[in-house]
This record gives sequence, C-alpha cells and structure tokens, in this order.
Amino acid sequence: MLIEESWLGIYGKRQFQRPRRMKLAGEKRTGEIGDAVAFARERLEFDADEKQALVLLGGRRGIVNCTRQWGKSTVAAAKAVHRAYTAPGSLVLLLSPSGRQSGEFLRKAEEFVRKMGIRVRGDGDNHLSILLPNGSRVVGLPGNEKTGRGFSAVSLMLIDEAARVSDEFYRAMRPCLAAVDGDLWLMSTPNGKRGFFWDEWAHGGEAWERVQVAGPDCARISARMLEEEREKGDALFRQEYLCEFVEREGAVFSQESIEAMRQDFEALKV
Repeated sequence: MLIEESWLGIYGKRQFQRPRRMKLAGEKRTGEIGDAVAFARERLEFDADEKQALVLLGGRRGIVNCTRQWGKSTVAAAKAVHRAYTAPGSLVLLLSPSGRQSGEFLRKAEEFVRKMGIRVRGDGDNHLSILLPNGSRVVGLPGNEKTGRGFSAVSLMLIDEAARVSDEFYRAMRPCLAAVDGDLWLMSTPNGKRGFFWDEWAHGGEAWERVQVAGPDCARISARMLEEEREKGDALFRQEYLCEFVEREGAVFSQESIEAMRQDFEALKV
C-alpha cells in the first residue's frame, strides 16, 4: 500500500498542502492505551499529524520514505515506547548506522518515558537501553552485525536511516523477529537505487505499508528553506527533500538497465 503526499504549484510560486492531525473514528478525550495515536497525545504529549499517525498505527511491515528533518526519529521513539508500555515483557530494537544516531533515538525515548512519570533506567546489559517496570526493554544498536546477533524474540524492530545501513546487517537482524513474528519498520531518506531500503520500497510487494512524506508537505520546513536547498543542486535536493531514489553520480548504467540485463530471455533460434 503506497501512501503518497501531494503538493501544489510550481517551485518558486508554490502553495503547500500541509499535514494535519488525523481525526480518528470514535475518538474520545481519553483514549485506550492500545490506540497508539491517543497514547502518544495523552501520555507522551506528542500530537501526531496525519502521516505520523499512519506510522504509529502501522502494522506488521512498513517503510517510511521521508524528507530530511521530518522527525522520523521522534515518531520511531513514540512507536517504540507505546509498544514497550502496552506489551509487557516485550523487546523493541532500534537499529541505525552509528552509535551516535542510536543514542539520539534513546534520548528521545527516555524523554517520553519521563513524561509518563516513570524513572528511566537501563537494562543492565546494554549501554543504550531502557527497562520499564513491566519488564519490557527498548534497546538501541549501531549497524554492526556482531552487536545484534544475540537478540531474539523481538516484538518490534525499527531501522532508522535504513538506506545507510548495510544489507549484511539487515539480513543478520531479520531472524530476530522470527520467534514472535515481530513487526519491522524501515525509515529513511533515500540514498540511491541500491540496498535493501530501495529494494523493499520498489519490489517488496503488498506486504509492506508505504508512507512517503516530501519536504513541501512538512510543516516544520519553510518554503524559503526549501528554495535555498534547491538552489544548491537538483539531484541532491530531489533525494533529500523530494524523496526520490536518484541514480548515483558517475554510474555508467542506470539501475533500470542493470535490472533489465538480469532478465532471462529465450535463446535465439538459428
């Protein structure tokens, strides 16, 4: 399922259609904790807009292809804390390319935990971790295969900046979901037509929910800022702010040409 953002006008004279918070059917002032959007608003003080709500409510498999500075790490932290709080004894993993990025995610998750009146503490085994009173854990890991292989029964796995995480690490971590049929969400700005993020987005099939959020639809990015960024280079702007999978500079063949060469053709009859 592809959920695309729309924006109006021509660049330089653009009027933007900004996201708004989703109104849920039968929404009450005090929502059930199973409603991730109501939980985020009332317990975490995070008021999700329409696209953020789609991520919070998303199911078993999801891909978020988003502009820079959309706030995907904050949405990921809210989704992680909701799962950990509402599913006692669960394990939530956040994977990212570096320890610094994993640490930033944990910092946001810790802020949400404090807003619920819960004292933040680690699990005693992992440097970047949160242990809740109900036995659930949230653990942040950098993109290193050796650091991730010891985990199992993962209820929710979130991969931040997935386009910059190696295919090897992705393949090594997926089996951690098997024992409990856990959920998997990939979140990133594109990084060319290569790697598992591109492959799952383009060829992953109907199993994946797809959410796309371009820069012109993000209320936190001004039209003036977008115009300044566009003037620095078209290809980079299309990748970083318009969520396009741009061909790598210097590539001899396009990704489409490479995929076409891999197709099987009937042998010529002579």
